[in-house]
Amino acid sequence: MKPRQSNFWKVFATPTVIALLSAAGLFSALLGDGIWDALSWLGLGIPAALALRGLLQRH
Repeated sequence: MKPRQSNFWKVFATPTVIALLSAAGLFSALLGDGIWDALSWLGLGIPAALALRGLLQRH
């Protein structure tokens, strides 16, 4: 009998990436100004855009 493949990464890959982006955005917002502000906008904007896209696709 063949062992079942783990679906762990299939299920949790996208939420993990979103969590890492959010954490990086929050951390970079604390670090300083200039490029750190841009990184924080990206790190927090991408998860927000993904959430909005998911909400708007639902009918």
